[in-house]
Amino acid sequence: MSFPTDLQPEVGLLNDCLLRQRAAFLKESPPTLAERRAKLKKLRGAILARKPEIERALIADFGNRASHETAIMEVMTMIQGIDYLHANLRRFMRPQKRHVPLPFQPANAYVAYQPLGVIGIMSPWNYPIALALMPLATAIAAGNRAMIKPSEMTPVSSSLITQMLGEIFTVEEVAVFTGDATVGAAFSKLAFDHLFFTGSTQVGRMVMKAASENLVPVTLELGGKSPVIIAPNHPLEHAAREIAQGKLANCGQTCIAPDYVMVHESQADQFLQAYDHAVRKFYPAGPLSDQYTSIINEHHFRRLSSLVDDARDKKARVVEVGINPHEAVQRPHSLPPVVVLDVSDEMSIMQEEIFGPLLPVVTYQDIEGAIAFVNARPRPLALYYFGDDNDDRQKVMTRTTSGNLTINTTILHYALDDLPFGGVGPSGIGAYHGVEGFKSMSHAKGTLVFRRWNMSNLLKPPFGTLADLVLKVMLR
Repeated sequence: MSFPTDLQPEVGLLNDCLLRQRAAFLKESPPTLAERRAKLKKLRGAILARKPEIERALIADFGNRASHETAIMEVMTMIQGIDYLHANLRRFMRPQKRHVPLPFQPANAYVAYQPLGVIGIMSPWNYPIALALMPLATAIAAGNRAMIKPSEMTPVSSSLITQMLGEIFTVEEVAVFTGDATVGAAFSKLAFDHLFFTGSTQVGRMVMKAASENLVPVTLELGGKSPVIIAPNHPLEHAAREIAQGKLANCGQTCIAPDYVMVHESQADQFLQAYDHAVRKFYPAGPLSDQYTSIINEHHFRRLSSLVDDARDKKARVVEVGINPHEAVQRPHSLPPVVVLDVSDEMSIMQEEIFGPLLPVVTYQDIEGAIAFVNARPRPLALYYFGDDNDDRQKVMTRTTSGNLTINTTILHYALDDLPFGGVGPSGIGAYHGVEGFKSMSHAKGTLVFRRWNMSNLLKPPFGTLADLVLKVMLR
């Protein structure tokens, strides 16, 4: 897979906007605390005012999207994130004092966080509103302007974003460009001051390659196969409930959704029963419920169906769970929750990020084996562990590497705004949320202020007794 090559018209149009935003940025002073907070307040108000429209747009794009999930996982997370930035912005903007060694006294040293300029934001289809507007809020908090390229797979949501932001910001402040992969490819080639991309690892590689032509720094929020390890003594009913919630929110179309579950070899069937029970509790009307989200389009529906077919052909045990799973065929692009047991590495479902309601179950003999299984694979965006605070849990925490680690629940770490969110290795580069997000879209400028007389004068030529004395003291 590669980006289109004939991009001249798109690059020209986009570059004109970039130059326009950069000129406005350079002409004006960096926005004050009050100005940044005012923009965040405008964005917050626009989101709340359009909450019903946001819910309807996502239903239109997905075919069926649970309105409560939209309210919780998009609107509420955005509002909480904006409120967090607003409340902590003064602290984030405050220069940080740094140590000055004795030979350079008297002097002051500090780090000042400056806006970078123009931030490019490429957002995905699975949470098309939140994953466009939360990076935007972070860019605004850091004092920047922004250009956004939303996903072409959710056109109604993209249109709503364009209209909403156009009403509260000028083009010199925030601009939105819709279009297909050609526009996305041209967008990724622009000489932004920073490029923020959320999407698949495959496309992330192409975005990073395109950005490198202009030495544009990137934040890549990618994905991968986020594992769950359940300790043998942990109540399976609790683990299954938390896993089902994280796996089936947005019908599994979440970058940090549990991708596969690891249980002790003696507990696979017990977990299956507990998971089935949890799914029945969550969706008592089955997969035709308006609270159960559809797969985004025909392409991804067929992709997920082929993962099931491949696993079945390779002797996996495929079990549809929940109430009336067979009824899913009555609604376009709907898949029931599925558990896949007796999986093996050669199955596609164990090689690709699933991004759907399919849950493979892997068995292990001891915690050492579970850790080795995770570490033999690319580092995940998230890792989940269910178990008590004991040696096994400490081993998982210290001997595995993942973007984030969550204990005894799933996906909720994303909602904690004071925690950095991001991947490591193939699951991402950089982070946002927390002060880390503010810093990623700022320039940390080290500043040194000397007094007219300074002890460093003693270390300038011509060297003599005083320089010898200072060196003797410093190198003792």
